Amino acid sequence: MANHKLLLSLLSFLFLLALRMAMAAKDVISVRVGVVLDLKSPVGGMAELCMSMALSDFYEENDNYTTRLALSTKDSGDDVVAAASAALDLIKNEEVQAIIGPQTSAQAKFVIQLGRKAQVPIISFSATSPCLSPSQNPLFIRTAQDDRAQVKAIADIVRAYGWREIVPIYEDTEYGNGLIPYLLEAFQEIDVRVPNRSVIPSSSSTREISKELNMLKQKSRTRIFIVHMTASLGSKLFVQANNAGMMKEGYGWIITAGLSSLLDPMGSKVMYSMQGVLGLRPHIPKSEKLEDFKRRLKRNLTSSKQNNKSTGLNLFGLWAYDTVWALAMAVEKAGIVRSKFLKQNASQSNVDLAALGISEMGPTLRNTIQITKFQGLSGNFHLVKRQLEPSAFEIINIIGKSERVIGYWTPRGLSQELNDTGEVARPILKAKLLKQPIWPGDTTDQPTKLRIGVPVRRGFFEFLKVERHNRTDKPTVSGFSHDVFLAVLDALPFPLPYEFVPFVNKDRAYNTLLYQIKLKKYDAVVGDTTIVANRSTYVDFTLPYSESGVSMVVLMKDNERNNFWIFLKPLSLDLWLATTAAFVFTGLVIWVLEHRINGEFRGPPEQQLGTIFWFSFSTLVFAHREKVVNNWSRFVMIIWFFAVLILTQSYTASLTSMLTVQRLQPSFVDVKEIQERGYFVGYQQDSFVKELLTKQLNFHESKLKAYITPEQYHEALSRERVAAIFDEIPYIKLFLAKHCSKYTMVGPTYKTDGFGFAFPQGSPLVPYISRAILNVTEDKDKFRGIEGKYFSSKTHCEDQGATISSDSPSLGLYSFGGLFIITAAASTSSLLVYLFKFLHSHWPTLSTSNTHESSFWCKLLAMAKHFDQKDPSSLGIEISKPRVHALACPNVIEPSPGIDHRENYSRSSNY
Repeated sequence: MANHKLLLSLLSFLFLLALRMAMAAKDVISVRVGVVLDLKSPVGGMAELCMSMALSDFYEENDNYTTRLALSTKDSGDDVVAAASAALDLIKNEEVQAIIGPQTSAQAKFVIQLGRKAQVPIISFSATSPCLSPSQNPLFIRTAQDDRAQVKAIADIVRAYGWREIVPIYEDTEYGNGLIPYLLEAFQEIDVRVPNRSVIPSSSSTREISKELNMLKQKSRTRIFIVHMTASLGSKLFVQANNAGMMKEGYGWIITAGLSSLLDPMGSKVMYSMQGVLGLRPHIPKSEKLEDFKRRLKRNLTSSKQNNKSTGLNLFGLWAYDTVWALAMAVEKAGIVRSKFLKQNASQSNVDLAALGISEMGPTLRNTIQITKFQGLSGNFHLVKRQLEPSAFEIINIIGKSERVIGYWTPRGLSQELNDTGEVARPILKAKLLKQPIWPGDTTDQPTKLRIGVPVRRGFFEFLKVERHNRTDKPTVSGFSHDVFLAVLDALPFPLPYEFVPFVNKDRAYNTLLYQIKLKKYDAVVGDTTIVANRSTYVDFTLPYSESGVSMVVLMKDNERNNFWIFLKPLSLDLWLATTAAFVFTGLVIWVLEHRINGEFRGPPEQQLGTIFWFSFSTLVFAHREKVVNNWSRFVMIIWFFAVLILTQSYTASLTSMLTVQRLQPSFVDVKEIQERGYFVGYQQDSFVKELLTKQLNFHESKLKAYITPEQYHEALSRERVAAIFDEIPYIKLFLAKHCSKYTMVGPTYKTDGFGFAFPQGSPLVPYISRAILNVTEDKDKFRGIEGKYFSSKTHCEDQGATISSDSPSLGLYSFGGLFIITAAASTSSLLVYLFKFLHSHWPTLSTSNTHESSFWCKLLAMAKHFDQKDPSSLGIEISKPRVHALACPNVIEPSPGIDHRENYSRSSNY
């Protein structure tokens, strides 16, 4: 068996040897390609090794190609001039058809111009700065992703975690400066502020970096940083950041793709300093070819005696590998055959730019490369506008000596996983759907947790109550303001981590609490903090979430039932006068209608006058005994009884209410009255109301008394220690809900803007919180639910039979105006009809008797005599003598008692 294996190995070797000899016999064209790298750097060392393996792998797989790449490598270090000099030497002296490199963006900026002059394609797999645009440099090809490809991904991560402020830290190079304008624009689109930025020169010492970080720590409130720099400078930065205490809990760091792709070469000290950092780098799809390459690379690194810093495969090594494959394919497709350089000027100098030749095949090779497509080790190789098409990004979290992938990003958004097509499984913008990262300080609590100061109240706990847990000693916060804040957080489009920190101080004034924000001890204040002008000079308030205004509470006094003349109170004076007039007028009308036909309305004048008043007022209680016989009288009485019924019922109801229901009147309604009498007034301790009383209302401070709880309010007012309590309307309503029968809110309302949440001046959170407050307060069901949780049990008064009234309870004339009009119209119309009929019946009789010799006054007296007589048509009643005294009126015939004059009267019996 062993001999059999040995034989097979020998045959394989002979076959390969024969194949190589056959290929050597062919006419194979060698194409020179220059390589400019910093061979002492992790990127350069790994790229050289990967390109060497790429040539071997490519021509082993494509042994039938008639072209072969011959790489000529130059070490440029990190010097721009050295890189340009190396490229110039390759173009002028070795007449390379293309140059791979240089390594940095600053070096590439100069080399690109050389390539443009010589028409030689410059192909870079590591110069990722957006400042280098292939569209502006026709001979420049970027086989790497432009740094701009990661901008949208970074913005989505920042938005997903709800960070509203971020500070960029970047190196002052072509690479570092190139990305920042695009980052700032992306942050502006998602309304993220950049309050500060830190620019660090690439040559900075550790001391200079430490000084910059300490200054940034003191100057900026923001604790979220994004780092965009090379590995050499980034490693020094994080060591100093750890020494400065900026890698502990509460801080957040994001590193861009250039640094995230070079974590392997970094030492353990650097990795220890980067614990909890989030990184972003292009996603490399897994494949069998990639795994096989990694195994072979590991064997080569182990057996290689090269003295370089290549300790592990990185992204730039894979891009270098794919670049060689793409260039080899393009050279074969372009059909380069003995390509020459056209010389412009003869010169022996290696750096004479005027002596550069022009490549015949450079533009053709460029065009061929940009249309080359294949599946490389780094993924799909496809150039769009002469640079690598952006792919998905993976989000990593540095833990220990390695990194863990916590999610992915594509143009569709963020997700924990990618599907088979390389797209996110579920496009999201919520960080909670990413895998849980470990943040700096070895914690799962998200950075930038807001330190929210809360006042420790000693009364009105319905608004805010702070208690300490017995075992953990952690504060437990509850109350109306607390629940409103939580509802507001739920309405935000992003998460907002927070922790409540009770404010305990001898000076419990809210002004002192709010000033802690300016001192950077708190990031916000949540509580029943009132929005007033002087506080807005050092904090920014959100929109209010409660009622606004300051008013006063006074004691209610009940003197109504002890009034000696309370029986007159149900009706106002004008209603009493109108009712009396209506009684007299109605009695007079009935007397006129009944006088001639009803014996009960006849008699001596004084008796008839008494009958008029008696009859009219006795109808008030329906106690009249006189019968009415005239139909017009009955009509008047029907209407009058209806009016009397309404008046008596209304009077009875009003008087009953006065005697049985407690009527309270405020003891004071005017602030000036309290001041003139020199009474004391109260206010809530630690409140801004004291300033309002002394400065705006001109109360002397000696007349002010501070109270804490609603119970103290009650005791002070009930014992008349103070004339009034001044406080904000929400507190007053809560107090009155418990004592609604004893006190009332009176006087003018002094304008304030209600309760709001406080943040630092210029905080980007304020507009978001304000919009969320509007959403919560406009959601009536949600907001009423919060109010009902703390205030519904206090809405029932202690004395439900008490009512508060500061207006006169008397009934007015206007309320019964229609009733009096109807009554007056009925009585007047009946009276006019009766008088018209009477005059119509008796006036002709008087006119036939020498009326020309009689005066009108005498005729009128004669009519009065006729009216005073009983109607002869009334049955069973004798005609009485007239009670009108005789006057000397000539030619006026007086009726004789014994003569029947019924023929001179109307035959109707009733008028």
